[in-house]
Amino acid sequence: MRAHSHQPPQYFPDSAASSAQPRSDWSTLKRLFPYLWTYKWRVMVALGFVVGAKLANVSVPLLLKDIVDRMSYKPGDVQTLVVVPVALLLAYGALRLSTSVLTELRELVFAKATQGAARSIALQTFEHLHALSLRFHLERQTGGMTRDIERGTRGIESLIMFLLFSLAPTLLEVVMVVTILSVKFDLWFAWITLASLIAYIAFTVSITEWRTKFRRQANEFDSAAHTKAVDSLLNYETVKYFNNEGFEARRYDESLEKLREARLKSQTTLSLLNSGQQLIIATGLVAMLWRATQGVVDGSMTLGDLVMVNAFTIQVFVPLNFLGVIYREIKQSLTDLEKMFSLMEREREIADVPGAQPLRLSASTGLAFEDVCFHYDAARPILHHISFEIPAGKTVAVVGPSGSGKSTLARLMYRFYDAQQGRILIDGQDIKQVTQASVRQAIGIVPQDTVLFNDTVEYNIAYGKPGATRAQVEEAAASAHIHAFISATPKGYATMVGERGLKLSGGEKQRVAIARTLLKNPPILIFDEATSALDSANERAIQGELQSVARNKTTLVIAHRLSTVVEAHEILVMEAGCIIERGNHAALLAAQGRYAQMWALQQNSDAVDDLSD
Repeated sequence: MRAHSHQPPQYFPDSAASSAQPRSDWSTLKRLFPYLWTYKWRVMVALGFVVGAKLANVSVPLLLKDIVDRMSYKPGDVQTLVVVPVALLLAYGALRLSTSVLTELRELVFAKATQGAARSIALQTFEHLHALSLRFHLERQTGGMTRDIERGTRGIESLIMFLLFSLAPTLLEVVMVVTILSVKFDLWFAWITLASLIAYIAFTVSITEWRTKFRRQANEFDSAAHTKAVDSLLNYETVKYFNNEGFEARRYDESLEKLREARLKSQTTLSLLNSGQQLIIATGLVAMLWRATQGVVDGSMTLGDLVMVNAFTIQVFVPLNFLGVIYREIKQSLTDLEKMFSLMEREREIADVPGAQPLRLSASTGLAFEDVCFHYDAARPILHHISFEIPAGKTVAVVGPSGSGKSTLARLMYRFYDAQQGRILIDGQDIKQVTQASVRQAIGIVPQDTVLFNDTVEYNIAYGKPGATRAQVEEAAASAHIHAFISATPKGYATMVGERGLKLSGGEKQRVAIARTLLKNPPILIFDEATSALDSANERAIQGELQSVARNKTTLVIAHRLSTVVEAHEILVMEAGCIIERGNHAALLAAQGRYAQMWALQQNSDAVDDLSD
């Protein structure tokens, strides 16, 4: 039998509750602004190009008015053939070209800011997720979380482009057109334009705000569906073991059906929004052209004025038509960013104290637990007043039944959690008062359940010491008795291990884990059932190697198989979170206590196994 590491209950703290109130749009924009302002000069230059492009665009109708009004020459007049066509072609072409050139320059200048902001936010999110506690990562739903990050990163570029280069320029153009119409003609043109604009914006904002909840629901159902798909595929073998392909398909389809319903609601309300917008635009267009036609009829406006008003009307109302699309995209991007920023603002359960310094290690590194009490949840204490010391260069083993709290000791040493009472000292320094990175750098672990990266064998071994040479990797593999196996494979150290290392057997994965810990070569070692997945022959060989490696290192061995800890300087027997016995192997056997009972049971079990073999 093998011991199973105690897994903490997966409780969900209030801060992670899904019922949390959505962020406001302004808070999301304020959160995004510092990333853009890093490239403030690019932002300012790009906005300058935007203004230049809009000035050129607004100048086109003014040019058309002058050209039409000057076309009063008599038929056959040479000026009609030379002046007007040349002026029209050159001026119109120059303005249109300048608009396009300025727009492309804007894109070119601002691309670095957009991509840089997206990169910075994605990297900060990634780093923050790694900084969060183990409790968060036990509770997370990987598929949904990665989907949120993907949508949020993609939404950054959309939000910036639509907000700065679509919405703002459109509103700027409207202001310019209204000003020109007010100065050159009566105020009716300005009032009609403003009334149409106000009605359009009010209608768009109100309906879009109402529609946002459907987009948010669609995001949630999309994340849920993605979570179920990823979780099912990661557990492919379990699905096959229990013949549950149909069950998994039904679970996935339930999420897809909810997603379909949410998207249908979103599309229905979108059709309502588009229809209302078109009605407002059509009314404004008719009113503007009716007013201009009346002006030409009564002589207060020229034919050129009519052409100019018509051009301005098209120039304003056509972009206004896209203003609804722009606003919807902005709201969608803000919704997508909301969850990613919420992830970034998730509080760290375990954080370095202000001014924390790196752990200072001496030539001989000792470890001590002083009156440590710990619980994953207050209703279920795990460790009760644990005190023991591992002198420098010595080995202490912890044994006991599953659920006694053995593996929790390793988690506390790594500061995956902090004890509620007591201290853990390395070289006399409380690990809560030094940086987490320096503590973890000083410790190497061979865990009971080994998970590998979906990369090569060499990459996974070298992960213990990034930048290690091939010779160092092979030396560590040889010490872990896996070099011969790797060399015998067709691709050798370039062999891919598969998702979570599933292409390797349990014993092979565990030997890779041993090799990368040997390569790291830290002063403190933790062996958490380090040989539990190995056969007897390999276990004896590697056990001897581990004892050799642990010589002169401070070592904590967590074990269920007592035969692996008989050489330990001290053995702690844990039960229900308490140390009930301690001493070396001989002393504990002589005491005829719990350890002696466990030893007798395992000896009998081994004897039965030998007879059955």
